[in-house]
Amino acid sequence: MRVRSTASIIATVATTAEILSRVATRPTWADVSLAALRQNFRTVQKHVGPSVTVCAVVKADAYGHGAVECSRALESEGARWLGVTSLDEAIPLREAGIRANILLMTGFWRGEEIEIVRLRLTPTVWEPWHIELLEKATASLGVARHPVHLKVDTGMGRLGVAVDQLPGVLAALSEAKHLLVEGISTHLAASEIMDAPSVAEQEKNFEKARAMAREAGIEPGFVHMANTSAVTSRRETWSTMVRPGVALYGYYLPFQRAGREVSGGTLRLPVKPILTWKTRILSLRNFDANQSLGYGGTYVTKAPAHVAVLPVGYADGYNRQLSNQGRVIVRDHYAPIVGRISMDLTLVDVTGIPGIGVGDEVILLGASDGLSINALEHAELANSTPYEILCNISKRVPRRYPS
Repeated sequence: MRVRSTASIIATVATTAEILSRVATRPTWADVSLAALRQNFRTVQKHVGPSVTVCAVVKADAYGHGAVECSRALESEGARWLGVTSLDEAIPLREAGIRANILLMTGFWRGEEIEIVRLRLTPTVWEPWHIELLEKATASLGVARHPVHLKVDTGMGRLGVAVDQLPGVLAALSEAKHLLVEGISTHLAASEIMDAPSVAEQEKNFEKARAMAREAGIEPGFVHMANTSAVTSRRETWSTMVRPGVALYGYYLPFQRAGREVSGGTLRLPVKPILTWKTRILSLRNFDANQSLGYGGTYVTKAPAHVAVLPVGYADGYNRQLSNQGRVIVRDHYAPIVGRISMDLTLVDVTGIPGIGVGDEVILLGASDGLSINALEHAELANSTPYEILCNISKRVPRRYPS
């Protein structure tokens, strides 16, 4: 009998482990339609017209959809500007060959300025030290002029220079020989609230800031304050650039007036969700009446029940607040979630659904045969927003990009 050496056994185990690590067999995934993303971009661009530049926001891994793949699709569709949060989000795009302008919307940290200039990124600035560091970095790299966008805090209270402190920052920008103020921006705090007085106040403050910039000899070509909601509802905020985010992925925040949701086609761009989140039935169980299910026994069967176990849970980003409230689509039927969603598993009642079997595809977010579950529905049940629902789909869920 041949005896294998310890080294041979270790090598075999290592090779097997390497192969297994490359094969994802857990049947929970998200399909992302890049064709739908491109169509949504065209819809937004058509809405604002050719004279307005669309800065497509791909921060937070394109709201959970995959920043590199989405950026490639957007760039191929004509997007010349992409918006990210930070240098860490911009680097993978440049490494993937994305050549579009990339706006760093929340500025940068000390020590990042050299890389920003080297990678041709456009930082948002509002602090004197932003200007000082970028001026030194640009000069040291022999770059004649590096573009920046000035951010003004007009009432949001987060980032940007306050209007009363603007003269000092404008003076520093005027003295910076290696920086070009290419844009000026602000961010609206309540663009989806139709009767919010703060919006008009922010618009007034922004116009004041622009006038102060002109007096200082600074008149940027890109003027932007409109996010997704303002793109839809506040034409006066468009200026020369808009920054749509969640609209590109098929969603929006509900509009409100007098504390109530406002309905109406004029406030709804015809964009479509681009992500479908799916799983498969892992196991099927039969229970008698009065059987408690899941952690804490929060659900008790009222009659004999046929229950499917799904390999998805809050570790995948499936919001725990959907417990005993949400629903899925299986075999073109809605099936309610029963019991608490756990870290890796979710139970749904499939009683009465014909032909149900282990391995059947289940839609967590998406549509089938006239049935639909979207991130807005999840957000309402979880007291959240579609932004959070989408961004929270974890890295454990592979994103696929079917042609």
